[in-house]
Order: sequence, then structure tokens, then C-alpha cells
Amino acid sequence: MTTSTSFAEVANPAPATPEHLAEVLADPRFGKYFTDHMVTIEFTPERGWHNATVGPHQPLTLSPCAAVLHYGQAVFEGLKAYRRLDGSVASFRPEENATRFRASARRLAMPELPDELFLASLSALVARDERWVPHAEEHSLYLRPLMISTSADLLVTPARDYLFVLVASPAGAYYPGGVTPVTVWLSHEYSRAAPGGTGSAKCAGNYAGAFVAQRQAVEAGCDQVVWLDAVDRGRVEEMGVNNLFFVFGSGPDARVVTPGLTGSLLPGITRDSVLRLAGDLGYRVEERAVSTAEWERAARSGDLTEVFACGTAAVITPVGTVKHAGGQFVVGGHQPGPVTLRLRRRLTAIHRGSAPDPYDWMCRLC
Repeated sequence: MTTSTSFAEVANPAPATPEHLAEVLADPRFGKYFTDHMVTIEFTPERGWHNATVGPHQPLTLSPCAAVLHYGQAVFEGLKAYRRLDGSVASFRPEENATRFRASARRLAMPELPDELFLASLSALVARDERWVPHAEEHSLYLRPLMISTSADLLVTPARDYLFVLVASPAGAYYPGGVTPVTVWLSHEYSRAAPGGTGSAKCAGNYAGAFVAQRQAVEAGCDQVVWLDAVDRGRVEEMGVNNLFFVFGSGPDARVVTPGLTGSLLPGITRDSVLRLAGDLGYRVEERAVSTAEWERAARSGDLTEVFACGTAAVITPVGTVKHAGGQFVVGGHQPGPVTLRLRRRLTAIHRGSAPDPYDWMCRLC
């Protein structure tokens, strides 16, 4: 079956006024405002992927019997479009998001959207709504591709019909404090994912199940929850929706460590990028298990000098204080460390086009 990457276009009859757009871009927040248009692509077994359209951003119409509402077949991705110094707009490693989107769909028994159609949808929407891409440093246009099952029946089987949607939202800093270290809560009561589960898939149910633990973290005076392994709650996995990194030592002898991908962790694209950049900068990198006991012991002794989290939305965020049911401890004096800041500067410079891009990670969208 041939896949077409052309899109029908339907203009929004009431686009945002220049005045409203200027107000939004002055303080975009994260995920609060949305551009004038969105992409939709339908799937049926008979026709495959078809009816690709860039049309007005508007509500979807679903049957109350739509399978997604009952059985949760829903996957999504998150990536950003950056305004470069030369005025162009580019995204960071979007082909990796396309690959992971297919992997998530495969895990939930959903059809796989071809990579070329995924990438074409990004270009089509950004070209249409380019005026929504911020110019301010650290700001971007956040892109949210998603796929849901739409078959209107209650059969407890994979659905037949699906809808791909792409929306865009101008975004400021995910954490208002910028590079101010966050405080985290170790969750011993709840787990995010288990071996053989959906931890490595970016599916909606993973996030719904995380809200109660995040609420518990906020009640404990923390910014985020840290997930531990589901078997004995002794090994570190992720921080909220971010991968975690631990820096042992300092200077050129620093070691950058992150938990290995066991199948229950999301294979973060920023995670993979940080591993490469850390090696390029001369740091020794390791992917291995990190226990909560090692984290606390090394932080107290000073062997552990920095901890940071990374992901598309937050980029790189330092972790300064760790709380748990038995007490709390501080990492690096609750200050952002030099390795964290160096990696963050390197990554954001690649995004903006102010530093070399040796791996050709940036993909021009328009």
C-alpha cells in the first residue's frame, strides 16, 4: 500500500489576531495555548493511512463507544521546533520520535504510522503556523503527535480504526525556575512500570497512573516524583517524565552515570543525546543500575557531586534535594553543578544553531 505524504489544507476561518499572538508569545507558559491549525490522518484496515489534512485546531468528534475511551489505546510523542539564529525553524532528532512513536503503537497493538508521514506532518503544520514559533531564547514550539483508537464498539480486541493528530503549542520554560535545582520525592508506595509492562512505550495510561504519586510528591513539598523499580523499590528508574543522570567526582575525571534501559524505562531521545555529548566532552559515561542507598550514601560523602534530569520539555534540570519517608538529603549543596550546566549549554546551543551540530541532529522544518 503506497503512503502519500501530501496534505489537504483547510484554513482556520478565525486565526489568532496579531495582538493576541504577541501576548501569547510574550509569556507562552507550557501547553496552555495552541496554534491555529492541527494535522489529522485517518486509518482503516481497508485504506491504510489516508485523508491527511492540515485544518483548523478544533474539538474532535468521537462516539461515546470509541475504543480509546474504554480500553485506552492511546500513544503520543513530544518534540520541539526551535527558531534558529538564521531565522529557520528546525526540530531536534525528529526521526527518533518517529521511531519511538511506531514502537509505542506496536506495543499497544496499534498500526504504525510510517516515519515519512510522521515527519511530513511536522513540516506541514510548522510551515502553516510558523508565526507561532517563538524567537526568544529558551522558548520553542512544542509539538504533540498522538494516536487514538476510534472504532465505535465495545469488543475487547484491538480496534480497527484510528486517528493520528498533531497539535502545536508555543512553550516557555517547563520549570519556571529555569536551572534552579528541583526537590524530588522517592516513591516507595507506587511504581510507574514493571518488567514486561508498558514502561518503554509512551502511552497515555502510564501518565494517568502516575498522577497520584506526583500529587503525593507535591504534598511532601517536592517538585517531582522519582520512580523506583517495581520489584523491590531499591533501584532508581526515572524522575516524573524525565531520565535521571548522576555525576560522580568533578572536573575532567567526572563520571556521568544513568540507569540502563531495562525495558521499564522510556528510552529518552534527550537521554541518548546527553550520553553522546558527555562522552564528546571527555567525561566517562556509564549505563548501570543506581540504588537509592548508593544515591544517598554518595551524596552525603560528597562522591556524588551532581544529579540532573533530562527530557524534551525540561531539557536539562538539576536535582538539589531528595526527600523520602525516612528523611531527606542534599546533592551538591542544592546548587546546579558545572557538568550539568555545561551539558545544558551545549545542548541548547545545538538547538539554536549557535554551536556545531556534529551528528546532524537538527532537521529543518521550514
